Amino acid sequence: MFNITLREREVLRGLAGLVAEIAARDEEDVKRRLWYAHNDLEPTRPLVFCEPENGWNEIITGDSMQCEGELARNWEFRLRQEVFRGRHMDDDRVLEAYFDVPHVYEESDWGMRERRIGGEGGGAFTWEAPLKDYADLRLLRYPEITVDYKRTDDLVSLAREVFDGILTVRLKTGWYWSLGLTWQFVYLRGLEELLFDFYDYPDEVHKFMAVLRDGHLAKLDFLEEGGLLSPNNDGSYVGSGGFGWTRQLPEPAGKVGTKDMWGFAESQETVNVSPEMFAEFILPYQLPILGRFGLNCYGCCEALNARWEYIKNIPNLRRVSVAPWADVRDMAEKLQGDYVFSYKPNPAYIAVRNIDEDFIRSSLRDTVGMTKGCRLEIVLKDTNTIGGNPDNVINWCRIAKEAVEG
Repeated sequence: MFNITLREREVLRGLAGLVAEIAARDEEDVKRRLWYAHNDLEPTRPLVFCEPENGWNEIITGDSMQCEGELARNWEFRLRQEVFRGRHMDDDRVLEAYFDVPHVYEESDWGMRERRIGGEGGGAFTWEAPLKDYADLRLLRYPEITVDYKRTDDLVSLAREVFDGILTVRLKTGWYWSLGLTWQFVYLRGLEELLFDFYDYPDEVHKFMAVLRDGHLAKLDFLEEGGLLSPNNDGSYVGSGGFGWTRQLPEPAGKVGTKDMWGFAESQETVNVSPEMFAEFILPYQLPILGRFGLNCYGCCEALNARWEYIKNIPNLRRVSVAPWADVRDMAEKLQGDYVFSYKPNPAYIAVRNIDEDFIRSSLRDTVGMTKGCRLEIVLKDTNTIGGNPDNVINWCRIAKEAVEG
């Protein structure tokens, strides 16, 4: 049974009212139009987005929270993020008068699961991979999703009661992030093992990748058939940064299908693998998944320069990640105005107590200069810390906007 006290409802409604006020600003419509044009490859100024990620815990601290219950605190934290963005950050993320509630569900594992060591308090961890011998591939099974529809309905009903007349509540679930497969590979088999297996057990790697591919396809089938997918051609976060606003994905007449959506894959775990090995062992298993989507994003923290000759053949490819360690000038020549150039500055620049504003400004201006003619977005993410200083994200957004606006 979900429960939010009367006092918690007052806190949440007060915050929701602030979000609604921000969402009603004319500038939100301006930003929305920019994203539509940008994603549809029309010329715009470069767009700026900052996602503090774990840094939110240094912005919204425990002593600033007023709710006590777990659910109410979760909702309060989300609303305070929106208020902070709207009042202080001034990036190009569109703030809307929506409150999204996810399905209540459980997802089983692949028949085996890694044992994590460490990681307390959001820190680093290692893990013991369970697939010690490829003879045990036969023990793998596809994960299954079990949705608790009664608890989901109760949660949505509660949110609508709490935010009645202020925010529109939507049932909207992020069922996955990346469909790139190698993330699951390294958790089940191990990172070093993966790199050695390309040479020692190539046939087994192909068999394993096929299992992972088919398991992901089965998951997409389940979500489509159950009417569980939601459109992401709106303000949804897509890929490894950026938003989904586009007029080039159809509005579904009935159930939402993957053909109506943005897809996303990456393979950061194989960053040091040769382009040829990537093309042999990884990409062929990603392509049947990506081929189902109307538009696609590719890449995250891996530099894609050397792999581009293969990646450019992904169907409906639109958003391409350019990592901090990529050759920006080379990627600009490759992408030009034909793709969204999703540039990721190094988050270490704001992981200190006091940022070097001159260095950040110069670096971003260099990037803007090297990407003339590209459909550039600058996305600051992977911010595990902001040096304990909330002003870092505020100032970074200001500097980035100055850089893109000339």
